[in-house]
Amino acid sequence: MKIAIDGPGGAGKSTVSKAVAAKLGIVYVDTGALYRTVGYYVRKMNKNPKSAEEVTPLLDDITIEVKYIDGSQRVYLNGEDLGDKIRTPEMSMYASAVSAIPAVRAFLLDTQKDIARKNSVIMDGRDIGTVILPDAEVKIYLTASAECRAMRRYNELLAKGQTDVRYEDVLAEMNERDTNDSTRAVAPATAAKDAILLDNTDLTFEGTVERIIEIVKEKTEK
Repeated sequence: MKIAIDGPGGAGKSTVSKAVAAKLGIVYVDTGALYRTVGYYVRKMNKNPKSAEEVTPLLDDITIEVKYIDGSQRVYLNGEDLGDKIRTPEMSMYASAVSAIPAVRAFLLDTQKDIARKNSVIMDGRDIGTVILPDAEVKIYLTASAECRAMRRYNELLAKGQTDVRYEDVLAEMNERDTNDSTRAVAPATAAKDAILLDNTDLTFEGTVERIIEIVKEKTEK
């Protein structure tokens, strides 16, 4: 079974998808972490993440491994477990920038499809239902208002101890990334034509998980 969860940053795709995967007993694939990993390496090498000429040659030096430890996805860059190093606003922007480069998308495409071939998966990102898993049995576009998504991300960063963040900055970065992701020339972040739109602005985390499981059951029963 393949479940595709697309949507903008801060809609809760990753945390919700993890919970749904646990309840259904399938593999969760955080595709955003893969792009963040490439972005992390680009930042480490002090290259411009928007420049295909600077980023593409670096791909030959990158080995990304995805491992599942105690049911949790861990991403390794050249043997190093990056953990929360890729979970910062800066890495969000780097991920958005490198994801617009065709060579980066091609580099990660086989990794994502290979995981889906070998497992029943729930995969979240921005072009899962349109590009990565166009044959997914269930496609959901999860979204919420920009203000709601920014507040969620802001609280998440505070909970991780990043006390120097400001809500206004998080909202501005989120709006910028939304624009970049939806207008890029390669695989823009848009809902698949057959995706179900789920706005969780007024839903709790538990309510969102329950609704997605209901949608999965409705789709698979048909």
